[in-house]
Amino acid sequence: MDTAPPPLVDRFGRVHTDLRVSLTDRCNLRCTYCMPAEGLNWLPKAEVLSDDEVVRLVRIAVRRLGISSVRLTGGEPLLRRGLPGLVARLTELGPEVSLTTNGIGLARTAVALKQAGLHRVNVSLDTLRADRYAEITRRNRIADVLAGLAAAHAAGLAPVKVNAVPVRGVNDDEIVELVEFAARHGYRMRFIESMPLDAQGAWDRGKMITADELLEILGARWDLVPVGRHGNAPAEEWRIAGTDTVVGVIASVTRPFCGGCDRVRLTADGQLRNCLFATTESDLRALLRGGAEDAGIEAAWRRTIARKGPGHDINSADFVQPDRPMSAIGG
Repeated sequence: MDTAPPPLVDRFGRVHTDLRVSLTDRCNLRCTYCMPAEGLNWLPKAEVLSDDEVVRLVRIAVRRLGISSVRLTGGEPLLRRGLPGLVARLTELGPEVSLTTNGIGLARTAVALKQAGLHRVNVSLDTLRADRYAEITRRNRIADVLAGLAAAHAAGLAPVKVNAVPVRGVNDDEIVELVEFAARHGYRMRFIESMPLDAQGAWDRGKMITADELLEILGARWDLVPVGRHGNAPAEEWRIAGTDTVVGVIASVTRPFCGGCDRVRLTADGQLRNCLFATTESDLRALLRGGAEDAGIEAAWRRTIARKGPGHDINSADFVQPDRPMSAIGG
């Protein structure tokens, strides 16, 4: 009988079971809060992990480190060629596999991804208004996103979660409307506080809609019943009284949940990050391509997690924004 691997634990006793894998740093949107209009300098293809390399690292994570959940991210992961095939290989390893996407390519891939074993999707959508979507993303693609959401729901990639980042003076007047939209279609709405991870370094705390503000807006419209947080999930949840509608709030800035963090991140070029806001990385790609055995890669992985700090310092004067923006780190 196979025995469970020793847990992937840091010096604060946090056990890590959730791996975020970025498949590309490229994106087909140019969201104003993420990157400049001209885009960024994308990674050369040779620096991006191959499918075989991704599969090997995930195999090590699952079988030797106790990882049970894998989230595929980007950039925009649907830009990865042959994604359903890669998903099938990853699900065969045993973890729950999910995907975070902007939804643009989801209508044509949802069925194939479900057949490959994908469990669920998170789709980013900050507004329901076509003109505002085009202004925020610098692309006129909201119809594709809405079609992608519907296709994911029809394919059974449930619960389909809709992620929105409310920004003061940009889309904060749509908070109630977004919840009503999600409830109407059977999706699950989540709001995420904006974070200092943009490429331009232009994040403005004053424009962030806080969790307290969100709950005040929602509470003025509905009676909210606390659901709490499921395990180490980042979202605190509330149910609208008398309904099955659940709304989540991810308050990384004002209500940090670092004490229960169980996540580790792998970038598209094979760099291991023990925190979303880490300023250092461990090069697993170099070990892979240098002929390292699985045991050596496992040891490097464990050392990286052992060095993890108690939490991010966003609310400290000592905070240093990571060199990589969110599009290059992976959500």
